[in-house]
Amino acid sequence: MANAISAWFERHFSDPQVIGLAAVLICGFAIIYLAGEMLAPVIASIVIAYLLEGLAGLLERKRVPRLAAVLVVFIAFMTVLVFVMFGLLPLLSRQATQLLQQLPSMIGSGQDVLLALPHKYPELFSEQQVLDLIDQIRAEAVNIGQNVVQASLSSVLGILTLVVYLILMPLMVFFFLKDKATIVSWVKNFLPTDRRLAGQVWADVDVQIGNYVRGKFIEIVIVWIVTYLTFALMGLQFSMLLGVLVGLSVVIPYVGAVTVTFPVAVIAYFQWGFTSDFAYIMIAYAIIQALDGNVLVPLLFSEVVNLHPIAIITAVLVFGGVWGFWGVFFAIPLATLVQAVLKAWPPPRSAGATPE
Repeated sequence: MANAISAWFERHFSDPQVIGLAAVLICGFAIIYLAGEMLAPVIASIVIAYLLEGLAGLLERKRVPRLAAVLVVFIAFMTVLVFVMFGLLPLLSRQATQLLQQLPSMIGSGQDVLLALPHKYPELFSEQQVLDLIDQIRAEAVNIGQNVVQASLSSVLGILTLVVYLILMPLMVFFFLKDKATIVSWVKNFLPTDRRLAGQVWADVDVQIGNYVRGKFIEIVIVWIVTYLTFALMGLQFSMLLGVLVGLSVVIPYVGAVTVTFPVAVIAYFQWGFTSDFAYIMIAYAIIQALDGNVLVPLLFSEVVNLHPIAIITAVLVFGGVWGFWGVFFAIPLATLVQAVLKAWPPPRSAGATPE
C-alpha cells in the first residue's frame, strides 16, 4: 500500500512547479475557509477592485494616466453605491415590509383554497391531508416571523457593521486599484520562484473569471430592469422587489430560475387569481427567462465559460455547502479555476519514465 501511494505521488507531484501550484491553492483555500469571515471586507474589496480593474485597464489602453483612470472608475463605483444605498435599498425595504403586512391575508386566502380541494377533488385529497398541510404552513409562517423579529433585534449591530463596511471597503478598493503594481509585486515575493505553471493557470482563470463575472453583472442588471419594467407596466404588485429577485436568480443557473418562479406566481395569484392577467404575467415571465437563456447568455458569454450543466450544479452544491451564499455566488468562477488547474496540470509520468 505504501509503495502504491509513493508511486502515485511520484507520478503526479514529481514536477516542482506542480508542488508550488498545489501549495498556493491549498494556502489560498485554507485562508478563505479558516479566516474568510474575519477577512470578508478585505476579500470583498479585492473582488470589487478586480472587477473594476477591467474598466481602469480599458482607460489605460486609451492612454489615460493610471491615477486618472483609477479616479474615474472609483467615482463611478461610488456613484452606483450611493444610488443602491439611498435609492434602491429603501424602495426594496418598503416593498418587503408591505409584503410582510399582506402575508397573513395571503395565508388566509390560501387556506380557503386548500380547504376547498377535498370537495372539488375528493379522489386526490382528503380533508386530513389538507389540515396537516395547513398546520405545516402555519408552523413555517411562525418560524419566519420569529426570524424577522430576531433580525430586527440584531439590526443595530448589523447597521454598525454595515457602516464600518461602507467606510473601509471603498478605501480598500481605491488603494487596491491605485497601488495594484506595488501589491502584486509584494505578493510575488511569497510565491515560488519557478511559477510558470501557476502563471499559466492564472492567465486562463483571469480571462475566464473576469469575463464571466463582468458578463454576469451585466446580465443581472438587464434581467432586473426588463423584469421590473414588464411587471410594473402590467400592474403587478412589488414589481421592483420581484425584479431584483429575478435578476439575482441568474447567479445560480437552472436552480435560480425555478426557485424565483414561486414568489412571482404566488403574488400574481393573490392579486388576480386564476384570471387572464395571471396568465399574461406568467407568459411574460416565461418569455423573459427564455430570452435570457437563449439570447442574452450566449451573447454575453459565448464560449467564455464552457462548463457542463452537471459540473455547474455540482459546483453550486459543493461550494455553497462550504461557504454558504458566497460559495453559491462564486461557484462557477471557482469551478472555472478547478477546470483551469486540471487543464494545465502536467500528465502523470509513467512508472518507468525518467526526468529529462
